[in-house]
Amino acid sequence: MAKEPMDAVAMLKADHRKVEDLFAKFESAKGADRKKKLATEICTELTVHTSIEEEIFYPGCNGEIEEDLLNEAYVEHDGAKVIMAEIEAGNPEDQFYDAKVKVLSEMIKHHVKEEEQRAEGMFAQAKKAGVDTEALGAQMAMRKKELLASIKASGLPSPETRSFTGHKMTQGSPVEAPAA
Repeated sequence: MAKEPMDAVAMLKADHRKVEDLFAKFESAKGADRKKKLATEICTELTVHTSIEEEIFYPGCNGEIEEDLLNEAYVEHDGAKVIMAEIEAGNPEDQFYDAKVKVLSEMIKHHVKEEEQRAEGMFAQAKKAGVDTEALGAQMAMRKKELLASIKASGLPSPETRSFTGHKMTQGSPVEAPAA
């Protein structure tokens, strides 16, 4: 039996619910191995999700939704990618690991709220403007399969930022761990 094609907004909302569930599982997880596995799953889901939004959904909505909202979405993605790179490079024994996952969770909650807001959110604006969300959904589903296959074969790629350009970052002295 063939699967019903999923509209882009429904697909993105399903991704949001999945990641929210993963963050909740991380918060209650015990043990470094379980936390690392969940954090990697969160980063994988967000990597795929941000890619299909940036490559397909956002360009498909360009000119149909508020430009400021679209620009903010790219910047929010890039901020999340920086933290995801930190999470992937670290491990649960690191001093700020859990804090980084928590901040990522909060960033994603904010981003999801802006996309899903009933009247003025990105998804509502796209629907109201008549964006062909079914065609976008079909493209996104194909790209999602490609990305997941690539990650399964080669691991998570280094995050690519689209709005953060021309910056130089210097690693300062690490924050000292509190005395036991």
